[in-house]
Amino acid sequence: MAALLALGAAAAYGIGDFLGGVAARRVAASAVVLWSHVVGLVLLVGLAPLAGGEPTSRALAVGALAGVLGGGGVALFYRGLAVGAMSVVAPVAALLSAGVPVVVGLATGERPASAALVGIVLALGAVVLISREPQQLGASPLRWRALALALSSGVAFGLFFVALDRAGDGVGVWPLVGARTASVSLFVALGAARVVSASPPRGAVRPAVGCGVLDAGANVLYLEALGHGLLSVVSVLTALYPAGTVLLARFVLGERLSAMQRSGLLIGAVAAVLIAL
Repeated sequence: MAALLALGAAAAYGIGDFLGGVAARRVAASAVVLWSHVVGLVLLVGLAPLAGGEPTSRALAVGALAGVLGGGGVALFYRGLAVGAMSVVAPVAALLSAGVPVVVGLATGERPASAALVGIVLALGAVVLISREPQQLGASPLRWRALALALSSGVAFGLFFVALDRAGDGVGVWPLVGARTASVSLFVALGAARVVSASPPRGAVRPAVGCGVLDAGANVLYLEALGHGLLSVVSVLTALYPAGTVLLARFVLGERLSAMQRSGLLIGAVAAVLIAL
């Protein structure tokens, strides 16, 4: 069950991130984050009472911390997608977003089965292969900027996943309500201070709304998966989300896939099967 939920989260994250990257090429990335998170907050507030669970102070506080980390990470990530190749930025961020929870999980005593450990190693390797750029652009300032954005967003995502795992049991989706409330408040405040743009994404309303719906759904699936499995296992399966982003970038935007990237997609599928077993 945990594997299926995590893979569902990965699919939703991958498609949502593609839409977010498309929107960030038309309007400011901060505006995409703010308004997509507003959409997600509305959905989560409506879902929370139906999903059950207690809105404890710990759940909301941990969720708020996760929201600040996740909101900042998404802004950096979308900016990276806007200035660099989606087929490079997304997998690099995913590698770190998986690596941080795996390290934390193993360090805190989690011991996945042998097949799952092999799958985790293969999955991390798959992400590295998927991140191979079809055409080398050289050490240009733009390329290094995109790489820096991918690395920093990946660390923020990893800490976001770890924080949600610490929200406690029996809290439903209330940690996600806290997370979205915090991220929306953060970007509204930054927009009011004119640090970032908070204007409605008029040139990219549909992808921004789609991104918000899918991202909220992915978070719900991820949180539910944590209730059925280990952090180190769930996080690495969820980190396979670049497969969706890369495939959409290939077929919608025409970005080429190298032989290594295709191999990475295949290895990622094998890893998912091993972890599920």
